Amino acid sequence: MRLVVAIVQSDDARPLTDALRDNNYASTVISTTGGFLREGNSTVLIGVEKDRLESLLGLIKETCTTRTQFVNPLPPVMEPGELYLAQPVEVQVGGATVFVLEVEQFAKF
Repeated sequence: MRLVVAIVQSDDARPLTDALRDNNYASTVISTTGGFLREGNSTVLIGVEKDRLESLLGLIKETCTTRTQFVNPLPPVMEPGELYLAQPVEVQVGGATVFVLEVEQFAKF
């Protein structure tokens, strides 16, 4: 048995959980925040048997794709009277960060 911890952008959480449900994977979603943009993420916890692990990882990779987005950077600390014009910066968002942990014992009550 493995515990898969997938950290995905909030926009990808719903399509991922729908795909997991459609493929008979049980999951729990926790809302989290972090990363470079300090935007909302979702941490998805999935218990899976070892023989279905590669199929699950493929499903996560297929559902949580990376894409680019333009954001305005935070302005630097400036002296009064200085002018700062923010230029949008293109950053890559989406995708998934996945951790696979071996489960020593599993119980369902």
